[in-house]
Amino acid sequence: MMNREEYVQKLKTQLDEWNAEAKKWEQKAKDAQAGMKAEYEKQLAQLNAQREQALYQMKLLQNASQDAWQDMMKGADQAWKSMHEAFERARSHFEKK
Repeated sequence: MMNREEYVQKLKTQLDEWNAEAKKWEQKAKDAQAGMKAEYEKQLAQLNAQREQALYQMKLLQNASQDAWQDMMKGADQAWKSMHEAFERARSHFEKK
């Protein structure tokens, strides 16, 4: 069983990877043709909304009492799952050939 620090660190690492990838996509959206630009921007907006939610859950976990944080993992896991799904949807748009 992970302790809170390990769990939060795992979330941070994942978030850093997503952020790095999203930066590349933001650049791609900037360079995109008008038709694709709107679609890219929509994907990035959805991604950012999910990222905010994931960050919020992570902060809650960091500030939770020792007893409460494990109960809150469920919310964090759910936010991370949603973030992952949004990320994969965005990836499928940005990595189309």
